[in-house]
Amino acid sequence: MYISTRGENHNFCAAEAIKAGIATDGGLFVPMSVPKITAKWLTELINIDYRKRAFKILQLFLTDYSDEELTLCIETAYTTAKFDDAAIAPLVPISDNKFVLELWHGPTSAFKDMALQILPQLLSTALRKTNENGEIVILTATSGDTGKAALEGFKDVEQVKIIVFYPHDGVSPIQRLQMVTQTGSNVNVVAVRGNFDDTQTGVKNIFNDVTFNDELRVQGFQLSSANSINWGRLAPQIIYYFSAYADMVKNGYLQQGKPVNFVVPTGNFGNILAGYYAKQMGLPIGKLICASNSNNVLTEFLRTGVYNRERIFHKTASPSMDILISSNLERLLYYITDGDTVQVSRFMSELNDAGHYNVGEEYLAAIQQTFWADCVDDHDTLRMIQDIYEEYNYLTDPHTAVAWQVGERYRQQTGDEAPQIIVSTASPFKFNESVLTAIDDVDTMSEKNEFVMLEKLSELTGCLVPAALAALENAPVCHEMVCEKQDMATVIKHILYSNK
Repeated sequence: MYISTRGENHNFCAAEAIKAGIATDGGLFVPMSVPKITAKWLTELINIDYRKRAFKILQLFLTDYSDEELTLCIETAYTTAKFDDAAIAPLVPISDNKFVLELWHGPTSAFKDMALQILPQLLSTALRKTNENGEIVILTATSGDTGKAALEGFKDVEQVKIIVFYPHDGVSPIQRLQMVTQTGSNVNVVAVRGNFDDTQTGVKNIFNDVTFNDELRVQGFQLSSANSINWGRLAPQIIYYFSAYADMVKNGYLQQGKPVNFVVPTGNFGNILAGYYAKQMGLPIGKLICASNSNNVLTEFLRTGVYNRERIFHKTASPSMDILISSNLERLLYYITDGDTVQVSRFMSELNDAGHYNVGEEYLAAIQQTFWADCVDDHDTLRMIQDIYEEYNYLTDPHTAVAWQVGERYRQQTGDEAPQIIVSTASPFKFNESVLTAIDDVDTMSEKNEFVMLEKLSELTGCLVPAALAALENAPVCHEMVCEKQDMATVIKHILYSNK
């Protein structure tokens, strides 16, 4: 069963939590208890494939889903027709104790596919299980990758509409093209004049607007989310931490029971939080190393206990981390306060009203037992892309390069030589201009369009351009709507009511 981080007096089964996306009190759904694994259970993961690993993990959390329902969801999501690597989430050895977990082999070339290929299946199943007759409206704010992955996952799904908002000048050109060319009878894409936090705050305010939601229900619509605030999006991300560990043992890189450290490029705190759940379940994780860019609000928080969103917003080469309000952090607060929903609500109110909160020394000490953090600016990010390519002949996107640099700093500052798994979140081709600037003469890139740069990057490195990205060159633009941040609710009603 699932409860709200803010204490709403009601328990939900997994299907109800996934359908709702967010609790009516504004909190996030968390499981009432985190399942614990045994060494025998972990051993059983070693010689099975990603799909079977997914089943064993999701079975522990989605207990109201039958084995047949879960199997169908998993088998539909993780196919070789959708993922260009049979391993789904391959683990690539770099050196004796450094590995890269590649999470970008899905249809949109970003790690969001790992969850957003299965979330539509979980949601459709939830609608049947809860006898839902109305239409579900997936409402999502994106800093780049979630939008396309959600659109691709939910396109033409029955009984579902999806509306994606993205910051007008806050995503990469490729990310924008992926969204505005999206086909599907039930998909809508809207640019918002503002940054990602404006966009995300607008979406959260709409979810929390009781009058607005009541009006939609009268018209037969219920809002839900594809962001990692939705438990059905977060739970599948736990899988790849276990899968990476199982592959480490399977390939002889690690003795079972020995710890590994994960380095995670982090913005909204969902990806690294999935690692936290894995550790709480009993996966031998030493440290979860949080890597941020110049928008270093998480680095400051994990070092000082002070979360302060009142700071300069930086547009960086790693735009998926250009975030100042990390929504999933609320779930961590729930656990480090031992489920004190009053305290969590207080922290969230302080963030909303004053722009900051301080968890204090005791809670900070508990957080730092698991987390370590640092941040990297654009100059060092591009230098890292070049260094990695020259030393290892391995091509990384800017987000992965940020994580790589932070991982190296962690080792230098702590002396911890435990095996380190860098969580790679996007194909380098999604950020071709930054990657080319790093590894080639920047002058050659002036006035070149995205597709010239894709080919140039492929020629230089011998890596193939992902087919879905190459196909964007001739894809027609389907979505041109732009709105002010204060008009997002009006836009939603226009989209829904005009299509009735």
